[in-house]
Amino acid sequence: MNIEHFRNYCLSFPGVTEDMPFGGDTLVFRVGGKIFALTGTDNFEFVNLKSSPQQAMDLREQYEGIRPGYHMNKKYWNSVYTRKDVPDALFYELIDLSYRLIFNALSVKERGSLNSSASAS
Repeated sequence: MNIEHFRNYCLSFPGVTEDMPFGGDTLVFRVGGKIFALTGTDNFEFVNLKSSPQQAMDLREQYEGIRPGYHMNKKYWNSVYTRKDVPDALFYELIDLSYRLIFNALSVKERGSLNSSASAS
């Protein structure tokens, strides 16, 4: 996984925007204005991704490269390290999961708006 692949993958989801609200070294991806992924740009060492509380704990037990989310709510967020033992396929699954968790928490109206704008493009 490299930052270009990560960025392109995140931007492939409907309604995703990117910004740098914490300064020029932290890239944030949002859906409906809510963060689903963030990473450093100077050093693409890890990505913070959301998951369910149980899955967050399970993943931390299974992989050295998955730790409690750095500067995030550790109950829901993991830092997934790019150069550790996390297979790329799992990395992509965790990005998908984080996106879905945030997308599904949006109101029905917001989800519908994002879906209709995605199908119009």
